[in-house]
Order: sequence, then structure tokens, then C-alpha cells
Amino acid sequence: MAAIMSANPRAEIARASEALAINISAAMGVQDYIKSNLGPKGSMKMLVSGAGDIKITKDGNVLMHESQIKHPTASLIARAATAQDDVTGDGTTSIVLLIGELLKQAHVYITEGLHPRLITEGFDVARTKALEILDKISIKSDGNRDVLLEVARTSLRTKVHHKIADILTPIVVDAVLAIRRKDEQIDLHMVEIMEMAHRTDADTTLVRGLVLDHGARHPDMPKRVENAFILTCNVSFEYEKTEVNSGFFYKSPEEREKMVLAERQFILDRVNKVIALKKQVCPPGSGKSFVIINQKGIDPLSLDMFAKEGIMALRRAKRRNMERLTLACGGSAVNSVDELKEDALGFAGSVYEHVLGEDKFTFVEDCKNPQSVTILIRGPNRHTIIQVKEAVHDGLRAVLNVIEDGFVVPGAGAFEFALHEELMRFVTEGNIKGKSRFGVEAYAKAFLIIPKTLAQNAGYDTQDVMVKLQEEYRESKKVVGVDCDTGNVMFPGELGIWDNYRVKKQQINTCSLIATNLLLVDEIMRAGLSSLKAGGGDS
Repeated sequence: MAAIMSANPRAEIARASEALAINISAAMGVQDYIKSNLGPKGSMKMLVSGAGDIKITKDGNVLMHESQIKHPTASLIARAATAQDDVTGDGTTSIVLLIGELLKQAHVYITEGLHPRLITEGFDVARTKALEILDKISIKSDGNRDVLLEVARTSLRTKVHHKIADILTPIVVDAVLAIRRKDEQIDLHMVEIMEMAHRTDADTTLVRGLVLDHGARHPDMPKRVENAFILTCNVSFEYEKTEVNSGFFYKSPEEREKMVLAERQFILDRVNKVIALKKQVCPPGSGKSFVIINQKGIDPLSLDMFAKEGIMALRRAKRRNMERLTLACGGSAVNSVDELKEDALGFAGSVYEHVLGEDKFTFVEDCKNPQSVTILIRGPNRHTIIQVKEAVHDGLRAVLNVIEDGFVVPGAGAFEFALHEELMRFVTEGNIKGKSRFGVEAYAKAFLIIPKTLAQNAGYDTQDVMVKLQEEYRESKKVVGVDCDTGNVMFPGELGIWDNYRVKKQQINTCSLIATNLLLVDEIMRAGLSSLKAGGGDS
């Protein structure tokens, strides 16, 4: 310590019990901040940026990302929580609550003289046992649509109003099932999420195709076509400058005119090849039509030629939509028009333009077996759209997790309560000797924070609810959870309330690791301005 002070006299050092008090105070501060957001009955928080932008949310990941948390310990917990969301897509709020409660329960024993090392040894034993209990309680799932609907509904009801959640549930499930391919990993990027400030959030829909956020650039082009062949290309239909600096010199106006004509002819040849393909696949009276969706530009003269042929042409399409288009409509993206064949074309039953104020949207719908789809989020204002969008993201991840895990876990706080009961029985049966048993007890008690908070946020007395759960669990030997509507005991498996297996597994590992590391901190050093006041999570 003296060496540190001599090297930097301004360094501030917190030792032993003071360092532990700082960490516990910070963890409990973050816990108190986010506690009221847990579960379907959780409240919202309004975040106001320095520029005055407002965001209303109860998503723990958003709160941890965007809240200006300055305390180093609180910031560490926030980063661990957001890492949970990055890995599994859910469980952020629960992680914060569990870390805070583990430290709080450990503090009770430490104040009675128990060394933190013995507590952490008990945590390690409890973590291993908790993973065994998780495997025992989890139920195998074959990923059928009914189970996926139940999992998605459970996740979405914790993010948005239950009526909106029930509307979004089949949308997110069908979106994931549409892009699911046998023996291939599911890529959620193939689900395009498009926003439209229009109508209400209840009008959010699943488009089995693609929605582009721009329209055709020629007034005479058709605004709606049926039975359309889709040419997805990355070809320039406009004059392009050379990649290197170069110049052309001419001696007379005639030579300049020839040069201009040659440049134009170069583009005309490309346009004519596309028109020739259109005439080949769409003979008169066939009822077929032709659409070009190009990543590069199309000049006005080329647009005019396409319009005269009844071709609907879109330019400057986003790169990310190129792969989605071919998966939704079929065919393949082409980089050249030299050898255009019918095999390269996709097909859509309907392509039409929708104008909303100054914005244009192009819908590509009625595709045959689309492997890329679009979730069109509607809402009256920006706040609502962002809230629904965040919920949709979490719903998609929840469905994906079930398909990849092959297991589901009873929700409504049922797993955490069962974990408490089994760990306490594990201790009372004498399976662990020595003082580390107190660490296992602290671990078991900490996990009760989840069912307690669910009951508290629903407006019920936590002690009454815990007593009911204990009585029912010990009598029926069934996994029981908290009914947030009545405050009574429920059997989540019978009501289709499921959590993700990987979310629970990651929670157990992460909260145990972070809590253990924080308990073993016996010295905090910071050079410069003080932030070591025991007052905790400056959120």
C-alpha cells in the first residue's frame, strides 16, 4: 500500500471490509434500479437523453446499455448483464437481480464472521448442483409449433402488453419457421424487420416475402404487378466513371458526339438484353410481368425504356436485401447481363408500391416457399415502434433458442423456487460438510429473489406467496410458479409458460462467477477523482 501511495499520492484505496461494502452497495443499487421491471407485471422506465430524446422501455438490456452508470462495480454488473443478452437474447434483468441478491445474502454471513472464501466455495458447490437441477427440471422439446408459440408468448408478455404480445407471438414463430432449413443453422438476419409509422402496433404483420423501403423511380412504371418474374442484379445501368483517373480528348464536335453515343450504346446494350429476356419469359397475353431490383443505379433514359416495356424497376436496393431477395423469391443474383437465363429469375405472386406520406415502400409478396421473410412493424409513433421492435428481437431469439437447445424450462419463477427447495434439501441431508454449507444456503436463498419480485411487481404480498409455493411444492412434488394474475400457485407446464434452457444455464454460470469475483475483492484502487463512496449504483 505504501508503495502505491508513493508512486501515486492521489491514488485512493479501499481495503478489505470497506471494499466489500462498496461492491455490495453498488450491486444492490443496480438491483433496486431495475427490480421493478421484471416479469409481465413489471413497470416501465422512461430514459431521456441529453438531446431530449425519450425512450420508454422495460427491457433490461436497453436499460443497462443506455443508463449512464458510473460506479465501476455497477458498470461491471451492467456489462455482464448485457453480455447475457448478447449470448442468449434474454435474462438481463434476472442476472442483475441474482448478482445483487447473492452478494446481499453472502453479506449476512460475512457480518457474522464467516470468511468470503468459504462463501465462494459454497457458491461453487451450489452452482454445480444447480446445473444438475436444471437438467432434471428441463423438459425435452421437439420444436413443434405449439411449444414455440408458448415460449414466444412467455417472452413477449414480459416486454409488451399481453394483447400486443398475443398478436406478435404467431408472427415471430412463423418467421423463424419460414427461414428454418434442414441441417443448417438458422440465421435470424434473414428476417427483415421493417418499420412503418402508420396505424397501430396491433397492425404489425408478417410478410412472406420482402418489404423494401423505396419505390420505382419513373412515373409511368406500373405500381402493381401480378405473377412477376424477379431479376435480382448488381449491374450498373448508368454511365460510370473509370476506377482510375483518366481523360478522353477529342478534336471536333463530331468526335465528342461519337464518344457520347458510344457511351450510351454501352448502357443500351445492357438494357436491351434485359428487355429481350422479359419478352422471352412474358409473352403477350401470358399474364406474367417483370420486375428488376438492382443494387446499383439506373439512369433516366434506361428507366424510360423499362417503363415503355411495362417493367417495374427499382434501383439502389440495399446490399443486405440481395441475399434475402433470392431466398424469398428464388433465382440468383447476377453481376452481368451477358448470359441472362430464365434460371436466374425469381418469382413473386404480387409486387406493389405503397406510398405513405413522402415515403415509398415496395412489397414483394406471395412467394413460393420463402426462406426469407419480413416483419412489418406498425405504430402511431416512434416510441411504440421501438418498443415493439425490441420485443420482436427478443421473441425471435427465444424461439431460436428452443429449436437449438431442444429443451424448455418451466417459467413463472418455478425453476428458481425449485432450485431453492432442492439446494436446501441437499444441505439438510448432510451432503456438504464444513462452513461452506452456509455458502450453499446463501445461494439457495438468493434465487428466491425471482419469484418474490414477480409477486411483488404484481402487487401481492411476497411472504404469503412464498408460503403457498412451499406448501404446494412439498405436498404435490410438482414444479410450481407464481400466478401473477391471482397471486396463487400455478403449474407453469400445464399452462404453457416456458423459459429458455440456455438462458437459465447462462444465468447460473454468470451470476455465480461475478458474485464470486466481487466477494473476493479485498482492495479497490483508483487513481484520480473518488468514486469509492459506499452508496452504490449511480444509475
